[in-house]
Amino acid sequence: MTNHEKFLQAIHEIKIIKVKFNSHEKGIIERLCLPFDFGPSRRNLKVNPDRYHLYDLDSPEGSHTLSILPEQLISIEITDMSFNPAQYITWTPNWFIKRNWGISS
Repeated sequence: MTNHEKFLQAIHEIKIIKVKFNSHEKGIIERLCLPFDFGPSRRNLKVNPDRYHLYDLDSPEGSHTLSILPEQLISIEITDMSFNPAQYITWTPNWFIKRNWGISS
C-alpha cells in the first residue's frame, strides 16, 4: 500500500497516523498527526501543488497544522488510535477528499 493510500484510509477510518517527513528547516521529523486533506493550499494561490494537510499532535512547539509536499513524505503508518473530528474541526470544512465525518464532513 502506498503512503497516499494509507493517508486516504486513515481519513476514512478516522485514525491518527505517524508521519515521517523531510522538513526543509529541521531535517527528518516524525510526528503523530490527524489526516485532514490532500490538495492545494488555500493560503498560497500562486504556486500551488497538491500537498498533505495534517494536524500535528506532538510538535515540541505545540499542536498546529502542517502542509507536506508529496516529495517530502517518507512514510505513513496508520495507528490503532481514533480521533473525534468534531474536537478539531472548528470551521465549516470544504474538503478536497470526500469523507463521512458527520458534521465535520
